[in-house]
Amino acid sequence: MATAGSCKVTFLPDNRTITVRPGISLLEASRKANVAVRTRCGGVAGCLMCKVHVDEDCATRLSVPTVQEQRKLGTLLENGTRLSCQAKVRGDVVVTVPEDPLKAAIRRRLAEQAEEDLW
Repeated sequence: MATAGSCKVTFLPDNRTITVRPGISLLEASRKANVAVRTRCGGVAGCLMCKVHVDEDCATRLSVPTVQEQRKLGTLLENGTRLSCQAKVRGDVVVTVPEDPLKAAIRRRLAEQAEEDLW
């Protein structure tokens, strides 16, 4: 449990935990934890690249989605998707950061090559 006046944020799949002050955005917390969350707009909800997933039991430990975030994400909010630049920490939370699409493509290709090499 975090100390009074602080919150713990755990980033998966890296399993990195950082203690932060309430009110910090998940994007800022990820930077402090050296967890790569993609963004192009600098944290103003303009690019939608900083999407993360929060389990339902942790959702109340984040700020209520802003109108801008609601417009951008629509029904994705119902599935636990949040914009890390907009979601502010209010309590201990576990966040899953999706794999970067380029890294995922490279990983898949390397796996395919390794499988081909077995033949």
